[in-house]
Amino acid sequence: MATSYSLLLCLSLCFSHFFISTSQTLFLPLTHSLSKTQFTSTHHLIKSTSSSSITRFRRRHHQKNTHNHRQVSLPLSPGSDYTLSFTLDSQPISLYLDTGSDLVWFPCQPFECILCEGKAENTSLASTPPPKLSKTATPVSCKSSACSAAHSNLPSSDLCAISNCPLESIETSDCQKHSCPQFYYAYGDGSLIARLYRDSISLPLSNPTNLIVNNFTFGCAHTALAEPVGVAGFGQGVLSLPAQLATLSPQLGNQFSYCLVSHSFDSDRLRRPSPLILGTYDHDEKERRVNGVNKPRFVYTSMLDNLEHPYFYCVGLEGISIGRKKIPAPGFLRKVDGEGSGGLVVDSGTTFTMLPASLYGSVVAEFENRVGRVNERARVIEEDTGLSPCYYFDNNVVNVPSVVLHFVGNGSSVVLPRRNYFYEFLDVGDGKGKKRKVGCLMLMNGGDEAELSGGPGATLGNYQQQGFQVVYDLENKRVGFARRQCASLWETLNQD
Repeated sequence: MATSYSLLLCLSLCFSHFFISTSQTLFLPLTHSLSKTQFTSTHHLIKSTSSSSITRFRRRHHQKNTHNHRQVSLPLSPGSDYTLSFTLDSQPISLYLDTGSDLVWFPCQPFECILCEGKAENTSLASTPPPKLSKTATPVSCKSSACSAAHSNLPSSDLCAISNCPLESIETSDCQKHSCPQFYYAYGDGSLIARLYRDSISLPLSNPTNLIVNNFTFGCAHTALAEPVGVAGFGQGVLSLPAQLATLSPQLGNQFSYCLVSHSFDSDRLRRPSPLILGTYDHDEKERRVNGVNKPRFVYTSMLDNLEHPYFYCVGLEGISIGRKKIPAPGFLRKVDGEGSGGLVVDSGTTFTMLPASLYGSVVAEFENRVGRVNERARVIEEDTGLSPCYYFDNNVVNVPSVVLHFVGNGSSVVLPRRNYFYEFLDVGDGKGKKRKVGCLMLMNGGDEAELSGGPGATLGNYQQQGFQVVYDLENKRVGFARRQCASLWETLNQD
């Protein structure tokens, strides 16, 4: 049992509990940080979200051009992020859930955040003071594999030399008492410097026992640039939360899934949490056994190996169907080459799906052919929101074609609900003119193939993942999708 000074991480939402059904499955609530007070209009909200999606996506293709450190992009806009809420020695702390990075870190006292004033005012996540390290937290050694992982796999001999370990001690591998040097992480619009520590994590359960993870490794940041909130990295890597849980229980760490509640940028729809499931949970089998209900089965596609960006969950995309027309994806979306180019990243931290220019252009052309023939193009709305194409449909029920994503694999196709790719809202204009109904396609242009070199060719954003249970099967190297009522799934999980 961890002492009172141990690192106590109690995952919670607005209510301070979570539920565990077995020792191999853990259910946690995810909170969406959407807040109406952050934005003056729907246009402002969508523009902020679309801009952050573009920045996050394009930043990944300039990583090799700056520094020698791995750079990972994080959620940039508080209007589009999912968070885990923790308490640290009775101090509340919230971290972004991010499947695109592999490190758990948070601000620690004393903490200096440069250019964070605007972000701190616009989000409640930064309103609480950073936690203090517990007295039992110990620095990670420069010889640790975790230290090497935080420094982009730099050899331990180099890291120990940076830590002023004497040469004779380096040669005899006797640098255990020398701490891992602080490391630098760069993000889409900010960065931080942190040190690695280890401590015991206690996850209090609804029963009298606690789930203890000893020697949990995390980053403690005392300085950041425009990044006031920490991150729970769920990407592939030894420092990620799933990887560290796997050391306690392989069944707990080898698979996780989430089910994001559909919100359409309306905070009133987010009164229930989005469930995060750590470990294997066969909801389909339970429904068939108890209620005789056949829930949609998962559609799986294999993960692609990415040696340059091993923490990404990359899959292959064969094409996109708009109505009955199937548009083939360019070849580089079906695989990842030796330089890390290509494939589609399934990402919890990017809001809107980003497509390469050629595929995006074909999708837009088909939408224009189907929708633009009978509806006026809303050019002003496109400029205000960053989305395109947008259409006015006054006094009309707009006929929007279906969208199907075809992943690599036999029968690996996912039909998106209309609300996942076409956002409909009421444009009030300047408040003096006529209110008009508007609809916008919520897929975005990520750039041409040359611009995308060295990084993913496309990203599946969390907005398009809403209403699906998305499972990351790390043991079998695959990602799966199944339609779910995510708002009611949380209640179901807590009743099992």
